Amino acid sequence: MSCIRFNTPAQRAALKAAAPRMMSAEEAAAFATAQHPAPPVTATKIARLRLLARDANPKIRESVASSLHTPEDVMAQLARDPDAGVRGCVARNETTSCDILRSMAGDESETVRGWLAVNHFVPDDVMRALADDPSETVRSLVRWKSKLAAV
Repeated sequence: MSCIRFNTPAQRAALKAAAPRMMSAEEAAAFATAQHPAPPVTATKIARLRLLARDANPKIRESVASSLHTPEDVMAQLARDPDAGVRGCVARNETTSCDILRSMAGDESETVRGWLAVNHFVPDDVMRALADDPSETVRSLVRWKSKLAAV
């Protein structure tokens, strides 16, 4: 006896008709937002971010630097953090202001400059500066991003 099953054309058509339709990415995002709305940003949350930005643990500060709700003055402070991981989170955060991103263009860490290069909100003057970066990795990220923008 064979384990292979052969469906007739009518059976295949019935299976296809009964299959659920896949949601588009936009529909899935709208569904997720409707089912699990983000809590409102309150003064308490902002105060907590300010407090955590001063934590001794750099991973906690990275979390603050990654938040979309971190105030600009806190982001400016984290952009000068001694830990490159924290500065990298500031560099890749899409809500970081252009002035802060500009101030990070000369960062000593190649990784931080690399995160700047792939952030889509970095100003053009910073991208031109990064195109001449001493690091081949940073320059290649700038070239890669410019190819994406051309598409």
